[in-house]
Amino acid sequence: MAEWQSSAAVSLLLLLLSAFIPPAASEAAGGLLRWASTLHNLPQSNISTWPRAAANGSPCNFVGVSCSAAGDVVRLNLTNSGLNGTLQAFPFSSLPNLTHLELSVNLLTGSIPPEIGLLANLVDLDFSLNQLSGRIPPEIGRLANLQVLHIVENRLTGAIPDEIGRLESITELALYENRLTGPIPSSIGNLTKLARLYLYSNELSGPIPPEIGHLSTALTELFIDTNQLSGPIPASFGNLTKLTTFFIFDNNLSGAIPDEIGNLESLQYLSLHTNNLSGPIPPGIGNLDSLADLELSDNRLTGTVPASIGNLQNLEILFLRVNNLSGSIPDSITNLTKLTVLQLDTNNFTGDLPDTLCGGIQNLTVHSNNFSGSVPTSFKNCTTFIRVRLEDNQFTGNISEDFGIYPNLQYLDLSRNNFHGEVSPSKWVSCPNLATLRISGNRVTGEIPGPIGNHPKLQALDLSSNQLVGQIPLELANLTSLVKLQLSGNQLSGPIPLEIRSLTKLDSLQLASNRLNESIPGSLGELTQLNDLNLSNNQFGDRIPEQLGRLVHLSTLDLSRNSLTGAIPSQLTSLSSLEFLNLSRNSLSGSIPNGFAQIPLHTVDISHNRLQGPLPTSPEFRNASMEELEGNDGLCGGSNVVQPCNATDNGPTKNRNLRRFLFRNPRGQQDHEQQVLLAPGFDTKIMYSDIVTATDRFDPAHCIGRGGYGTVYRATLPSGIIVAVKKLNCSDDSSEDDESHKEFLREVEALTEIRHRNIVKLYGFCSQSNHSFLVYEYLDRGSLASVLSQDNSGARELDWGKRLNIVRGVAHALSYLHHDCAIPIVHRDVTSNNVLLDRDYEAKVADFGTAKLLSSDSSNWTTQAGTRGYIAPELAYTMRVTEKCDVYSFGVVALEVIRGSHPGELVLSLASSTEEEAAAAVVSLDDLLDRRLARPVPGFRQELENVVRIAALCLNVDPQFRPEMRLVCEMLSKGHKRKVTRGRQ
Repeated sequence: MAEWQSSAAVSLLLLLLSAFIPPAASEAAGGLLRWASTLHNLPQSNISTWPRAAANGSPCNFVGVSCSAAGDVVRLNLTNSGLNGTLQAFPFSSLPNLTHLELSVNLLTGSIPPEIGLLANLVDLDFSLNQLSGRIPPEIGRLANLQVLHIVENRLTGAIPDEIGRLESITELALYENRLTGPIPSSIGNLTKLARLYLYSNELSGPIPPEIGHLSTALTELFIDTNQLSGPIPASFGNLTKLTTFFIFDNNLSGAIPDEIGNLESLQYLSLHTNNLSGPIPPGIGNLDSLADLELSDNRLTGTVPASIGNLQNLEILFLRVNNLSGSIPDSITNLTKLTVLQLDTNNFTGDLPDTLCGGIQNLTVHSNNFSGSVPTSFKNCTTFIRVRLEDNQFTGNISEDFGIYPNLQYLDLSRNNFHGEVSPSKWVSCPNLATLRISGNRVTGEIPGPIGNHPKLQALDLSSNQLVGQIPLELANLTSLVKLQLSGNQLSGPIPLEIRSLTKLDSLQLASNRLNESIPGSLGELTQLNDLNLSNNQFGDRIPEQLGRLVHLSTLDLSRNSLTGAIPSQLTSLSSLEFLNLSRNSLSGSIPNGFAQIPLHTVDISHNRLQGPLPTSPEFRNASMEELEGNDGLCGGSNVVQPCNATDNGPTKNRNLRRFLFRNPRGQQDHEQQVLLAPGFDTKIMYSDIVTATDRFDPAHCIGRGGYGTVYRATLPSGIIVAVKKLNCSDDSSEDDESHKEFLREVEALTEIRHRNIVKLYGFCSQSNHSFLVYEYLDRGSLASVLSQDNSGARELDWGKRLNIVRGVAHALSYLHHDCAIPIVHRDVTSNNVLLDRDYEAKVADFGTAKLLSSDSSNWTTQAGTRGYIAPELAYTMRVTEKCDVYSFGVVALEVIRGSHPGELVLSLASSTEEEAAAAVVSLDDLLDRRLARPVPGFRQELENVVRIAALCLNVDPQFRPEMRLVCEMLSKGHKRKVTRGRQ
C-alpha cells in the first residue's frame, strides 16, 4: 500500500503522531509503525491499515492492538496476519505494559531478540508456527509474570536455558517441534505452578531430570516424547499424582519401569513405547484405574503380564507388542470390558488365550508367539472384530466351528497354525467388509466354496499350503477387487476357469503344486496387472499361450514341472519387466527366441526340455549353470556348459546389431585411436583403446552389473582413475538411419551437461563399429538394491541416518532433472538398482538408458520402460509418460529404503486420493521398519514417519494428485506439520 512506500512517509506520520497524541501512546505507535515498515508483503497482512488508523488517533485503533482504560497497549494479537520479516525492530522498550503478545502462524524469521526480557508484565507469549531460529534467549527468564509460553513449530536450536526455571508463574510451557538440543534443565523443577509441559519432537538428550518429580502440585500433562533422552525413568515421577497424560515414547530410555509409576492415580494415557526399557511390567501398574491407553510396545520387557492388569477397567488400548514377554496371558485380562485394541504380537507368550477374551475388541494382534490350544469360545460372538491377526502360533481347532460371523471384519490372518476343518461359506461369506483372508499353512480340507465369490471387497485370498480338493470355483471371477490369489500347495484339480480373466486388478496369481490340468488358458493374458504368475508343478499340457506376452508388468513367470509342449512363443520376449523365468521340466522344443537377449533377466531355468539351437547372447543365458541348461541336448552357444555353435550362425545378426551405432569419425581416426567424447570439465584424456584394454575387451571378469540396456564394467584408466563403463546393448532394427543415430548422440551429449551431487556423472561416450559405451564415475558401494540385500551386518551399516539421506538425495536428483534442466528430463526407470552409493553412502541416481528429454512432443512414447514393481499404474492403460511417473517410482524406492526390501502389496494400501487419506492409510511405522536395524532414535523416527506420509502421496493412483518432486524435496526438508490436538490450541 502507498502508506509504506518510503521511509519519508513513515517519518512524517511519526511527526504528526508526536504532535497530537500523548507521549507514551505516540512512542508505542511510532515503534509499531517502524517495526511494520521493516516487514514484507504488508498489502496482504492485517496491519496494512495501521498508517490510516494512526492518522486518526492512538495505537489503540490499530488492528490487533488492545489498550487499557488509561490508553496503554496491553495486548498485541497478530495471529495469522501474514507477517513476513524479523523481530529485530520490534518496539519492546515502547510497550512496558504489554501483557499478551501473540504473533503465531506467520512467517517471522531470525532470532528472538534478548530485549524480550523488557516485557516485565507479559502474561502470555506465543510465537508458534513461524520460522524463528537461533537459541531461546536467557533473558526470557526475566518475565516473572509469564503464565503461558508457546514457541512451537519453529526452527529453534541450542539448549533450553537454565533461566527458564525463573518463570515461577508459568502454568503452560510449550516448545515442541523445534530442533532444541542438550539436556532438559533441572531448573524446570522450580516451576511449581506448571500444569502442562510440552517438549516433544526435538533433539533433547541426556537423562530426564528427577526434579520434574517436584511438580506434584499442578502438573497434569507431560509430553517429552520423540527426543533422544536416555537413562532411567526417575522414581520421583511417582509424586506426580495429578498427572493425566504421560508421553515419553520414542527415546533411548533404559532400565526398569519404576514401581512408583503405580502412584499416578489420575493417569489416563501412558505411552512408554519405542525405548530400551527392560525388566518386568510392575504389578503396581494395576493401580492406575483411570488409565484408558497403555502403550509399552517396542521395548525389551521380560517376565509375565501381571494379573493386576485386569484392574484397569477403563482401559481401551493395550500395546505390549515387540518385547520379550513370556508365560500365559492372565485370565484377569477379560475384565477389561472397554478394551478395543489389544496387541500382544512378537513376544514369547505360551499357553491358551483366556477363554472369555472378547469384550468390545476391534483390533486383536497376537501373531508371532507360541500360543496353543483352541481359540477362545467367546470368539464366536465377538461381532466387534475389525482386524484379527493370529498367524505364526500353534493354535488348533476347526475354522468352520470355532469362529463366528463378523459384520465389521476387514482383515483376518490365521496362517501357519494347526487349524483344520473346511472353508465354511456361511462364515466368511457373511463378513461383507472382508478385504483380506489368509488361512495358509494349516490343515484345511474340502473344496473352495463357490459363494466365497460373493465378496466384492476381497483384495487378498490366501488358502495356500492346505489340503483343499476339487476345482477352482467359477465364482472366484466375481472377486473383481482381488489383488492377490494364492492357492498353491493344495490338491486342486481340473482347468483354470476361463472366467478368471475378470480379475483385472490381480497382481499375483499363485496356483503352484496342485493337480491342475488341461491347457493354460490364453485368457490369462488379459490380467495385465500381473507381476507374479506361478503355475509350476501341475499337469498342464499343450502349448504355452502366446497371449502371456501381453503381461508387460510380469516379473516372475514359473511354468516349470508341467507337460507343456511346442516352442517357446516369441511373444514372451515382450515381457520387458521379467526377472525370473522358469520353464524347466516340460517337453518344450524348438529354439529359444533371440529376443530374450533384450530382457534383463536375473534368473533363467530351461533345463530338462527338448530345446535346440543357439542360446540368446545375454549374460543370463551365457552364464547359466549346468543345472539350469541340462537336459536339452540340442543347445549350443557361448556358454561353458553347452557345445559351441557354428561360427556363422550368429555372425550376421551381430553385425546387424552393431550397425545402429556405426560412428562416422570427423577426424578420420581409426577406431582404436579414437578419443571418447568427454563431458565439459573432465580433463583426463580417455581413448577408446584405453577402455578396451582396461576391461580385457569387456571380459566378464570385469563385469559389475547388468541391465536391460547394457552391461557395466569396472575399468582403471592409465591415469589411475577408476570409471564405470556401460557397454550398450544393440538393436535389431537395421532400418534405423543416420539421422536417428545423430539424435541419439545429441541426447547423450545433453546428458553430459548434467551436474548434480546426487546424479552419477556421465564423463563421456563413444560409438564404434565394434563397441558403443558410456563412461560414468565409479561408485564404491554399488547399487542401493545390493546393499539392502546384504546380510544383517551389511544392512546395519546403512543406518537410519544414512537411509534418510538417501531418500533426500534421490528426491533432489529427480527434482533437478524435472525442474532445473534446460529441457526437463524424465528418468523413466527409478528403482533401487538404479540408485548407486558412494563411499560415504551418498545416493546418486544412475542409468539414463531409459531416460528421454521431455520436449513438447515427447509426452507419448510407444515403448514402455521401467521395472516391475516401480512402474506407475497409469502406464498399464496409457503410454503417456510424465514426471509424475518418476514421482510414483520414488514413492516405492522411499518405502524400500525404510523397509529394507521392496514394499510389495503395501504400495496398494498407501495409494490414496488426498493428503488426509494418505496420512490415514499409513500403517504402523513399526510394521515397516527394517528389523535388521535397531529401533530409530526419536528424531529419526519422526523423519521416517514423514517419509512414509510423503511416499503415500507419491503413490496416489491418480498422477494429478501426486506432488511435484520439488514439493517433495520441500516436504522432506521441512517435514509435514504434525496435527496436534493436545494442549492449548
